[in-house]
Amino acid sequence: MAKGDVLTVARIAGITGAKLTSSLIPLCHNIDLSHVRVDLTLNPIDFSVEIEGEAASTGKTGVEMEALTAVTVAGLTVYDMCKAASKDIQITDVRLEHKTGGKSGEWSRGK
Repeated sequence: MAKGDVLTVARIAGITGAKLTSSLIPLCHNIDLSHVRVDLTLNPIDFSVEIEGEAASTGKTGVEMEALTAVTVAGLTVYDMCKAASKDIQITDVRLEHKTGGKSGEWSRGK
């Protein structure tokens, strides 16, 4: 792509997004993150990108908003960098898969 390495730039954007979640989401607490991971995988058959994010904190609160923000910002970055090649890009299925900690404790999709 003309703007550079899409997956690397989107990964960095996602990590940055996780760190700035409290600035982007009203009433979301500022949390000291101990770990943020954003993985992007290109499917060469349909040129889709799967994005997975993870966040952790040593605090007592959950960090699902930070992980979801990381994935969403990474997806928006992929869109921004690729929109010249296609206007048909979609960001779909952003969802929480698993969490531990916080007031609600452990949760997993499908359990």
